Amino acid sequence: MKDFEHYSDRDLLNEIKSGDDRAMDFLLNRYGGLVRRESRKFFLAGADEEDLIQEGMIGLFKAVKNYDDEKNASFSTFASLCVKRQIYTTVTASKRKKHGPLNNYISLFNEQGEEDQFMEEDTNPEQVLIQKENISDYYKKIETKLSSFEKDVMELYLSGENYVEIAVKLDKPKKSIDNAIQRIRRKLGEES
Repeated sequence: MKDFEHYSDRDLLNEIKSGDDRAMDFLLNRYGGLVRRESRKFFLAGADEEDLIQEGMIGLFKAVKNYDDEKNASFSTFASLCVKRQIYTTVTASKRKKHGPLNNYISLFNEQGEEDQFMEEDTNPEQVLIQKENISDYYKKIETKLSSFEKDVMELYLSGENYVEIAVKLDKPKKSIDNAIQRIRRKLGEES
């Protein structure tokens, strides 16, 4: 039985190409943290965080299938791009009427303009402006509706920390962190 722990991404990809499903499982697990971090940058009203994680995993699977090591990009860079694109495409599609419960999405990108890297090339300027206004409004909502404790919890949560790690960092019980995250979801999901 092979120990994939010490395999490079390239070695794992070669094993996958030769049909080793265990190598595929290992690589998907290796990048699971990336998928969770990227999925936390979005909140979809009416959807579960797991829905976005699943979409991110689809993006990761596509990265495995489509990666070309002769293109001078590392697999991790390519995988990150594929995961982000898949999640962004899902969120964009959720705005369409046929996706009723997912129509209200909120982007949690930072204010330094990271959201621009996900704009598709054919996005018109009006859509870009509306997206930026929505992001600006959302940051105002965070400032006005969340307590400083909730903002701290949200920042750590979005950076990929789990409930236990947040509780340790903020010296609070795990239940307080869970309650804060539920309040954050409720407050930010409300209409202004």
